[in-house]
Amino acid sequence: MNRPRQRPLSLDSLRAFEAVARRLSFSAAADELHLTQPAISRQIKGLEEELGTTLFIRGTRRVELSAAGAAMAHTVAPLLGSLDRVVRDIRNRRGRPQVSLSTFASFATLWLLPRLAEFQQSQPAFDIRISAADRLDELDDPELDLLLRYCSPQDAPPGAERLFGEILTPVTSARLLEQSLAGQAPPLGEPADLAAHGLLEEDDPRTPASYRLSWRRWLAEQGLGSLEPRRWLFLNYTHQQVQGALAGQGIALARISLVHDLLQRGELVELFGGRCRIPSAGHYYLFELPHARARAEVRDCAAWIRAEATRTRAALGEAPA
Repeated sequence: MNRPRQRPLSLDSLRAFEAVARRLSFSAAADELHLTQPAISRQIKGLEEELGTTLFIRGTRRVELSAAGAAMAHTVAPLLGSLDRVVRDIRNRRGRPQVSLSTFASFATLWLLPRLAEFQQSQPAFDIRISAADRLDELDDPELDLLLRYCSPQDAPPGAERLFGEILTPVTSARLLEQSLAGQAPPLGEPADLAAHGLLEEDDPRTPASYRLSWRRWLAEQGLGSLEPRRWLFLNYTHQQVQGALAGQGIALARISLVHDLLQRGELVELFGGRCRIPSAGHYYLFELPHARARAEVRDCAAWIRAEATRTRAALGEAPA
């Protein structure tokens, strides 16, 4: 092919490439973009000439990505997705203001969302967009205004504001405890009684924090390091463990900061009279992105999060911030 050129790539050709790479079909990409198949083919051919390499291996009945095409697709798809989200945000902000907040899925499910309805009723002038994923977003992401993070103090981003810490404790559903007290289920009066029950465990051996949050650590600190429960149920996320406990599927080692409201309502019950709580090295942080601090709606949302964090600190017995 010809020597690669140095001019910027056309956005239309990148969109055509992304559609063909995702669908592995020129005709399907043409239908999606409301273009003809020859037009898509011309855009891909022009892109290949610009790059000086083949992006697709074209067969009689199928299309496959070349090595260069696969590398290109890995970069182009998230870039176009990010561009589209920024455009949507800009368009939305021409109408109603919006606060974009990022956190991890379990924190959003257990702590943020149950509190959000009341806040939105008191602040109807702007909308909130929550991005909940375990992938950490960049601190200079232009799409985001506020980040809520869980990490150790040494890993907290500079300028982050500590909201509250974390304590772990065994919890179960009120129904399972009632059955135990009535003799319809094995007893739950002492930590050793867990041998007759199922334990819900977070299945994430990839992170160094996994042991600190695990049943194995808790059991070891109770002098029960060799205890084996009746069964293990391994789940990917913290909120899944809590949902499993609520459904009576076993005992969860819960983060009090995330289940305090469920405990207050009696939907979950803390076992062993709270005698077996253990601390965690993790803390929860709020980070305001610098480019967003000047907007009133971002300041209002951050102030509300701080106020809710004050309630959580009180539930944990922490001193006021």
